[in-house]
Amino acid sequence: MADSSTSLNPPSEKVDFGNEVDFYGNPVLGLNQVGFHVFQTGENISYGGPGNMPNIRFEINPNLTAAPATTYSTLVWVPGPSPVTNRWSPYLDATTTGQWFLTGNAGVVTGCNQTTMCTFPQLQTSLNDGGTQPTIYTAAVGKGRDHMWIGAVDGLRINNTVYDFEADGVRTRRATP
Repeated sequence: MADSSTSLNPPSEKVDFGNEVDFYGNPVLGLNQVGFHVFQTGENISYGGPGNMPNIRFEINPNLTAAPATTYSTLVWVPGPSPVTNRWSPYLDATTTGQWFLTGNAGVVTGCNQTTMCTFPQLQTSLNDGGTQPTIYTAAVGKGRDHMWIGAVDGLRINNTVYDFEADGVRTRRATP
């Protein structure tokens, strides 16, 4: 729970669990499988409604022809409500469900921003503008500052790798088709 550890009013905290090494330089347009399982509680729904969910974020260089000076944006997946409460969800596929947006100037230029979110195919089309391909800096799962959330994420999938979060650390395994 947020306390006086932030300067925001009301105090608000943000959490991310991510990787700043393994995805660096990978092509954004090479993402073809992204998603996770979530344990969504009824308590979370009471805090922020059924859409009070964690998200997946990629820090990227969008490499947009229309905005060559824009070298940083966060690519964010906002999942829809979990289909189940107080138990583990089935796999939530970010390439076919939920909405995506880009932060900053990249969101303005592509039209995929927090106000007018896009589907995954729309987002990939907007980033594939004929210039240098966009690249990934980092990948993370997190929860923003909007509403308190107490739950769990597991089975994060990025392409052919699944990341299982265990008490003794993160285990990686090859995804099954």
